[in-house]
Amino acid sequence: MTPRIDAHQHYWQIDARTGYWPPRDLDAIHRDFGPADLAPELAAAGIGGTVLVQSLPTEEDTRFLLDLAQRTATVWAVVGWVDMKAADAAEKISEFAGHPKARGLRPMLQDLADDAWIDDPALDGAVAAMIEHDLRFDALAMPRHLASLYEFARRYPDLKIVIDHGAKPDIAARALEPWLSAMTRLALLPNVHCKLSGLWTEAGDAAGDDALNNRVRPYVRILAELFGARRLMWGSDWPVLRLAPAGGGYREWLVACERDCARFLGAGAIPDVFGGNAGRFYRVGEFIRHV
Repeated sequence: MTPRIDAHQHYWQIDARTGYWPPRDLDAIHRDFGPADLAPELAAAGIGGTVLVQSLPTEEDTRFLLDLAQRTATVWAVVGWVDMKAADAAEKISEFAGHPKARGLRPMLQDLADDAWIDDPALDGAVAAMIEHDLRFDALAMPRHLASLYEFARRYPDLKIVIDHGAKPDIAARALEPWLSAMTRLALLPNVHCKLSGLWTEAGDAAGDDALNNRVRPYVRILAELFGARRLMWGSDWPVLRLAPAGGGYREWLVACERDCARFLGAGAIPDVFGGNAGRFYRVGEFIRHV
């Protein structure tokens, strides 16, 4: 049986985030979040392991996550951060890759001033080091980044890439373009995968689970059709999920996605989308064997 995997969640210490998101007025997430907070949700949802993803562009945060992962049996992979354009990027990536749960890196594209930051041969050394160490690239992108992300993905066909949160389409405005055209082009590249995550928090002020799901469902359908049963992976984006209009219920998001994926991809796709794809992508087989 394929274990369920949450392909995208966060832990953080709020005191370390001074000057960074989230602001104090986001009461639902402006506090510490650690393994003890998520454990009941994982148990109730039958999740065997998670992918712990960075949320600060600092090496200190990445060290914190790696140390936490070493002490947390349910964390099966860590996606960290390295300055990929620094002169010592390859050295830093090699150091990161030495940790037993290090599996990927994520520059925070959505927060960078240059929307085309990723379309730059200056990344050659860092990407070569990632490929050498079999690391994955998480793209925290928005629609405005997708043209540059496409060029990046074409330049490095041996780098496995996953688009976080479906590239955050403007669901609140019920907009499809230019997101749809850009994602259609990206999905043609075999090294590009996508996370079914973060969509509820892009849905605006939809009131109630039914209204929220109805607003998000067309985007879930598009992602399912574009990336199929083998390149789509479910993630909670917890605790950011708590900002969703309906209260951000962990199991509610999981159930909504399972229902829609069964509708759009067939029931046979559920083991892959909700575990198998993330397990293969992030190379967590050694942890699955101990479940």
